[in-house]
Amino acid sequence: MLTLLGIGTVAALLLLILFRITSVLVALTLVPLAAALIGGFAGSFGTWAMDGIRDVTPVAALLAFAVIYFGVMNDAGLFDPIIRALVSVVGTDPVRIALGTAAVASVAHLDGAGASTFMVTVPAMLPLYDRARMSALSLTCITALAAGTMNMLPWGGPTTRAATALQVSATQLFVPVIPAMLVGMAGVFVFAVRIGQHERRRIARSPVLLDAAAAADSAESTAARLRASRSGEAGLLGAVSRPMPQSGRSLSGLWFFNAALTAVTLAILFTELVPLALVFMTASAIALVVNYPSSQQQRERLTSHGEAAMLMVTTIFAAGVFTGVLTKSGMLASMTSDLVAVLPPLALRHLPIIMAVVSMPLSLVFDPDSFYFGLLPVLSHAAEASGGSGIEVARAAVLGQMTTGFPVSPLTPATFLLVGLANVDLADHQRRTIPYAFGVTLLMGLAALATGAVGL
Repeated sequence: MLTLLGIGTVAALLLLILFRITSVLVALTLVPLAAALIGGFAGSFGTWAMDGIRDVTPVAALLAFAVIYFGVMNDAGLFDPIIRALVSVVGTDPVRIALGTAAVASVAHLDGAGASTFMVTVPAMLPLYDRARMSALSLTCITALAAGTMNMLPWGGPTTRAATALQVSATQLFVPVIPAMLVGMAGVFVFAVRIGQHERRRIARSPVLLDAAAAADSAESTAARLRASRSGEAGLLGAVSRPMPQSGRSLSGLWFFNAALTAVTLAILFTELVPLALVFMTASAIALVVNYPSSQQQRERLTSHGEAAMLMVTTIFAAGVFTGVLTKSGMLASMTSDLVAVLPPLALRHLPIIMAVVSMPLSLVFDPDSFYFGLLPVLSHAAEASGGSGIEVARAAVLGQMTTGFPVSPLTPATFLLVGLANVDLADHQRRTIPYAFGVTLLMGLAALATGAVGL
């Protein structure tokens, strides 16, 4: 009975989310309520739901203040000089342009937001691609690889969802896969070189001279497009207000302060010397006071980024309700035991490495909410029931599911933004990018296996 009820609950959640019948918040709240009523657990629903909410509160607080902090850093222009410097040094050589694209996208995605990454990277680099007669598909491919791999950061959506679903800390999930992520980023730059070399050979077959004046014009055009992309981003995501110089301080001094604050924040974050939510809460407060001394300016920045933070926080709390009811009612344990009885023991023992292989293709089938909140808990508990590690299954999942896979998935709006900005066809983008994205995921899977983050 509990197994059937659990399967029906998970299936209903997947149906409502995958087919966009309701919002994620509505599905995560009403589906477990309906399951509790059907199963005769109405009297316990409130207790189980609040237990689930309490379990995910640290993750929700971490994400809320991380979104605000990196939003303020973006507003203050922390990443702008880095991106401009990268764009200015790539020249007209296809390999250098490809490497510059990977670098720009990696820096732009430090805030974990795919849409802003694409709105910065594509307009900044597209003029150089046009001047060098490089394919825009190469631009979308390299941008997708860099942004997808960087999406594993603990304040990104997949890692946060995985931690919420298993009720573990984001760093407990993420820190062991840092070496694998670094290997993945190295793979991205290697693939960028390969793509650049291919473009160089293709262009050489039909050479057109690009003189120094044209190159200089290209660099200036790119700088202008970068400034325009920031303006466009402001129009779409809310008015961006740069800090104004005041007596006793300069914008360059603010930039160095912001860079130092970010470095210290990340160092404390990964050492876990202080509760993670408190790290970003404190860093956000310091960043607001230093960059926007006026209380009115501070309210404007909080309002600007509050929508994104609130959307994620409310989703995480609703996920806590879902996982709390699924766990406390015994549905998850019942489904797990039956799944263990059905699946071959060999598959259960090697579930983490299997997940590492299939995680990226699963992005084409499951959106992040349906996978991490609906499917991952069942698979993780099945692995634990067979003597394996559930958290290793989650680590394997974040190597590809809506990380390297999100910029090619038709289930994410950011994918359409990427191809729309570059004016390329989605199918062409997928054919070019998916093999590389799958390759990066396999590299990270091997690295995770070698470092013990994922067991064989």
